[in-house]
Amino acid sequence: MISTRQLRYFVEIAESGSFSAAAERLFIAQSALSRQVKELESQLDTLLFERTARQPRLTAAGQAFLPRARTLLVDLEKAQRLAREVGQGVRGSLRLSHSSTVPLSGQLLARLSGYLHDNPGVSMEIAQQSSEAQLVELAEGRLEVGLLRLPVLRQHEDVCVQALFEEPLLLAVAQDHRLAGESSVHLAQLHEEAFISIPHRQRGGLSYLSAQLCSREGFFPRAARVVSRKTTQLQLIQAGFGVALLPRCMQDLAPATVKFVTLADEDCNSTVALAYRRDAGALVQGFLNCMQDR
Repeated sequence: MISTRQLRYFVEIAESGSFSAAAERLFIAQSALSRQVKELESQLDTLLFERTARQPRLTAAGQAFLPRARTLLVDLEKAQRLAREVGQGVRGSLRLSHSSTVPLSGQLLARLSGYLHDNPGVSMEIAQQSSEAQLVELAEGRLEVGLLRLPVLRQHEDVCVQALFEEPLLLAVAQDHRLAGESSVHLAQLHEEAFISIPHRQRGGLSYLSAQLCSREGFFPRAARVVSRKTTQLQLIQAGFGVALLPRCMQDLAPATVKFVTLADEDCNSTVALAYRRDAGALVQGFLNCMQDR
């Protein structure tokens, strides 16, 4: 089988014009160079050079073989570089999903932009999924990274969930709501309010956290006539169906007719987390490191 070394030696002789010059540039003995070229000619069953007293000349077969040998060497170098970059985590494609309450805005968008700026060889495929769906996709190997809100109730053996950052929760109300003009409110003031996001008994996330915080104040959120766990919450609040506790980043998506009021209670924060497989490769590890460092 033809070797990369033989191709490289053949091209070097053709470009330098002599066996001696090629041997000098390749830092090998001329005899070793000649032996490799003879083996190459033997495998091709044809002469590539006419040996003359002055300098070797390419035969017709050698002239036909030269451009293809150059292309093979260039393609091989590209393949080696690609494999090395993928192995080092600086090239490839990442599949990422985020929950509806983790919009790609603010500091999260800045971190993503910074990562892509620093890693021009990486592309991303982004989708929106619930936290539960993300964890299943990760466990089954159809997703590389998930962005979700804690807590998560279902654990998967092969999936890690790591906190990324915290942000305060705010009360979101319609502009004509009785609390819209307040500078801050206590959770206890909301015991009669209708909440448009009520937790599912088997799901975690923002609605579960909201219920925990309300329960801490002695009441469970009363369900509005229309409820949603998606970004349609903002439209439901705007229409006056009820209120919700939403992270500060949701202000970036909210219409002007939805007002956000500060919560006066302590520890009313929500945590955004990264989810990934325990056996994640270099590409995912590089992304995780970049997201955590910024």
